[in-house]
Amino acid sequence: MPAARREAAGFLRDEFAVSERRSCRVLDAARSSCQYKAREQDPDGLVPRLRELAVARPRFGYRRLHVLLRRDGWYVNHKRVWRIYREEGLAVRRRRRKKLAVGIRVIQGHPQRANQLWAMDFVSDALATGRKFRTLNIVDGYTRECLAIEVDTSLPGERVTRVLDQVAITRDLPEVIVTDNGPEFAGTRFEAWAFQKGVKVHFIRPGKPVENALVESFNGKFRDECLNESWFTTLADARERIEQWRQDYNRARPHSSLGNLSPEQFAASAGLSL
Repeated sequence: MPAARREAAGFLRDEFAVSERRSCRVLDAARSSCQYKAREQDPDGLVPRLRELAVARPRFGYRRLHVLLRRDGWYVNHKRVWRIYREEGLAVRRRRRKKLAVGIRVIQGHPQRANQLWAMDFVSDALATGRKFRTLNIVDGYTRECLAIEVDTSLPGERVTRVLDQVAITRDLPEVIVTDNGPEFAGTRFEAWAFQKGVKVHFIRPGKPVENALVESFNGKFRDECLNESWFTTLADARERIEQWRQDYNRARPHSSLGNLSPEQFAASAGLSL
C-alpha cells in the first residue's frame, strides 16, 4: 500500500472514530498493508564495515565482500550488500584488456587429490626504480593453494629446483608438474631433477597458455590484487609484501571454485594433511 493510502486510512480511523477494518474497506485497502511498519534498512555498523573491507581489498567485488561479511557474523542478503556497494561507490574499476584471438581451448582433467598436480609459471614486474624482477608461482591444482612465490631478478632452472626442494620439506612432491616451454623448465637441470625425483613433467603446447589454466588464473589474481596495487621500492620490499599477500591468499581469500572457502579452509574441511 502506498504511504498516502496508509495515511488516509489512519485519518479516517482517527477522525471518524471507526475501526481500522472499516476504514480499509472504504479505501479498498488490505489491513496487512495498513499495519505495515518500515524496518531499519541497514544494521548499525554494516556500511562502515563494508567500506573498511572494500578499502582493505580494493580488487574484491561485492560477492567476495559479502562472503567476508558473513565470516564476520553479518547475516545480510547479498542483494543488500550489492545495493550498499553501489550507493557507496565501491565498485571495482574495470581495467581494459587487449582483445584476444578466439581459439579452441583444451580443458585438462581436474585433479582429484592434493599433490596430484602442481602448476608453475613466471610473472614479470618492476620495482619503483624501473629494475625488472620475476616471480616463480607454484600452485596445487586441487586445493588451489599457492605453495611458493619466489622473487628475484633471475630465476634459472637450478633455482627452480631449489624452490621445489624447499616446498618438499613440508609436503610430498606431486605426481605431475604442468609448465610452459620456457628455458628454465625445458633445460637439462630441471629435467634431471624431475627424473631423479620421479616427477612427470607435462609441457603445454607453445602459444596455448589456457592448457595451464590453473596457474594462469592464479597469475591474473596475483597481478590484479598484488602487483598492480603495490609500489615496491626494493627487492626485499617486494619479497616481503608478496609473501604477505600469498599467506592472505591461502588463509583468508574466498575462492569461488572451493565454495567460497580459502585454500587452507578447503584442505581442512576435506581432512587433508598438507
